[in-house]
Amino acid sequence: MSTPRNDGFDDRPEDQRGWTEPTHLGQGGQQPEQPPAQQGGSWEPPGWSLPDAAPDRPAPQPPAQQPPAQQPPAQPVDRQPTQEWEATPPPAQQWDPPAQQQPQPWDARPQQAPPAQQERRGLFGRRPRKPSEIEQAFMPKGGPAGDLASWGAAHGWTPSDGTAPEDGPLAELTRSAPVRPAKSEVPSNVLRGRADGVDLVAFDVVAPYGRGWVPTYAITAAPVLGHVPGFRLTPARFWRHGAGDLLQLPSGDQEFDTRWVLLAAEDSPVLRRLVEDPVVRQLLLGSDGGDELWSAAGFVAAVRPDGQRPLLVEHHARILVAVVGALAAGR
Repeated sequence: MSTPRNDGFDDRPEDQRGWTEPTHLGQGGQQPEQPPAQQGGSWEPPGWSLPDAAPDRPAPQPPAQQPPAQQPPAQPVDRQPTQEWEATPPPAQQWDPPAQQQPQPWDARPQQAPPAQQERRGLFGRRPRKPSEIEQAFMPKGGPAGDLASWGAAHGWTPSDGTAPEDGPLAELTRSAPVRPAKSEVPSNVLRGRADGVDLVAFDVVAPYGRGWVPTYAITAAPVLGHVPGFRLTPARFWRHGAGDLLQLPSGDQEFDTRWVLLAAEDSPVLRRLVEDPVVRQLLLGSDGGDELWSAAGFVAAVRPDGQRPLLVEHHARILVAVVGALAAGR
């Protein structure tokens, strides 16, 4: 069955088959006229190619070149100077240089270099041994022991090497220190003197290291008369060895009890007077909290893990003078 839409696709004449452009869009089905093909070239729209140049147009002329300027010939370097000041010879010297004056008696004598010192050598001509890193670390910050001896000599203190008869009690005092020194550590570099009317003894606790000795602790002690109860006055932040059988005596001052701890075998009014003394409190609270105080072998002593030096001796002396005064007032 065919429809009107299908009619005309099959029954059209031969000249009407196919698609043709509508009349209102073109030339009514006719193809646009094409310009005739030119022989020897491609087709171009009108006005595409430019016209030929006019034969009477003048051609551009190149600019006139000027002849190079003539430069004067170069003069030889050895004959013609390049600078004006070289052309003028220096004036002739019209005065004689001053003659070297003879030294006069009042003139200062020239400084002479000190005579070269011969290098000191050890046994069998060997060079002295350089201190190791550990020895340099444990060396007192104030300098070698010579500085402490010089300070002691200037203040009238008497030195000792720790082996004198009067140095015997120092070994027992060292063994009773709260820092628990080793058995091989002994007192050395001892100085004895007075400060504010109180006798004092300052020394180093040295330990063997290689062929020498190095200071490990600095102890300053003051001898006391009469019986003094054993006690330990130590910073609260320190670890306390062998304090299990000791009592902690409060001072009544919260700030002082927070930073310092007083330990004793028994409660005693003498020790309570010690921590109640305002001078002792002021000195301990104003310090860096690096010292421990204790009593043993007839001494009241202070110890610090360092080597002795003048500033440390003076620091310990101020604390010990106040402690001895407080203990004497409490008895």
